[in-house]
Amino acid sequence: MAASPALVTEDAATFRDALPEGGVLLGLDLGSKTIGTALCDAGWSFATAAKTLPKGKYSRDRAALEELCRARGVAGVVIGLPLNMDGSSGPRAQASRAFARNLAGSQNGLGLPVLLWDERWSTASAERDMIAQDMSRGKRAERIDSHAAAVILQGAIDRLAGGIL
Repeated sequence: MAASPALVTEDAATFRDALPEGGVLLGLDLGSKTIGTALCDAGWSFATAAKTLPKGKYSRDRAALEELCRARGVAGVVIGLPLNMDGSSGPRAQASRAFARNLAGSQNGLGLPVLLWDERWSTASAERDMIAQDMSRGKRAERIDSHAAAVILQGAIDRLAGGIL
């Protein structure tokens, strides 16, 4: 998409500065078997769960995400960063950082700015929300990753749109 490598950051202000005014953002919850996706409106008001993609080889994952970005005119990507409860990074956080670097790259990536967002309670929050909606266990299992991606993205856009950086 873009000609040069894009930004990867954990700082919301830096990410916001790398984006055009507003624009659709893609949220990702990277699991070991699936990638949950969510999209927000261009005004950064609300995040909505989208597809849950099967996770495979990076090239296949990138192609599916590139198609989604092209179809929706995505300006940037927010990826959940699975930190340990004490805030330290473990193997899953390092894998998310590596995925973010690859995704932001211009050669084999999307060339879009990427924000890594603390996701420590996103899955639990998504599960509570789905239980409150009286969603069956089977449906929750199918949709948990995309709903967690929406929780991650909503947290990020609340920070970005609110200007509290």
